[in-house]
Amino acid sequence: MKGIILAGGSATRLYPLTRVINKHLLPIGSVPMVYYPIARLLEAGIQDILIISGPSDMGQFAELLGDGDLVGAKLTYKVQTRPGGTAQALGLAREFVGKEPCVMALGDNFFAEPVRDALAPFLSSQRGAHMVLKRVDDARRYGVAEVSNDGRTITSLEEKPANPKSNLAVTGLYAYDATVFDIIDRTKAARSGEIEITSVNAEYMSRGELRFAEYSGEWIDAGTIDSYHKANRMALERPLPAVLEPLFTPPPRK
Repeated sequence: MKGIILAGGSATRLYPLTRVINKHLLPIGSVPMVYYPIARLLEAGIQDILIISGPSDMGQFAELLGDGDLVGAKLTYKVQTRPGGTAQALGLAREFVGKEPCVMALGDNFFAEPVRDALAPFLSSQRGAHMVLKRVDDARRYGVAEVSNDGRTITSLEEKPANPKSNLAVTGLYAYDATVFDIIDRTKAARSGEIEITSVNAEYMSRGELRFAEYSGEWIDAGTIDSYHKANRMALERPLPAVLEPLFTPPPRK
């Protein structure tokens, strides 16, 4: 199974922290932010990972992460030449993914604990689409999923609704089978010109192939100043994911 981390965007909500650096390279606790999604994918057994970012930032990611060997990952890089939405960025992974299933993580979503349990239904079936949801206090800030009375299926999806139908926020962690790329090809861009991932998920939902699991740990969308600092405090209160410990081993003397 392939992993994809989206690490682009202008991050205007974090300005001026992001004036000269990509937000995914800002620190969360003791490591750059991008290391957390890498760690969570590795813990779920996903080692072959594609990093997607903009042309001005890709060199910094490559310099920081290299080939990923230090933490047991196999990293590949892909440039998103223009902003086109989450689904458009995912579409760039078509050749990398091939006919395999994939798990996609938004790089600024901080999962304080492992995500393997939340991905387990998809890791076993590897069919359709799968979303990781989290109950939140103010769902108006997020994409929101409404589920059936029996709690088994998603019945509606809304982006930042004024009157949310549930308190289940859509986190930045998704899983798809290889048909996702055909769906992206058929999906029309929104008025903003972007191809929205909500539209892709809605297609799976209409086919009865969109499943979900709730994440039991702490989750933060670290895209604002307040949430970024909250993620930092939370990271410092917890042990670093064990897969990242080699980062702190001094290199051998020459």
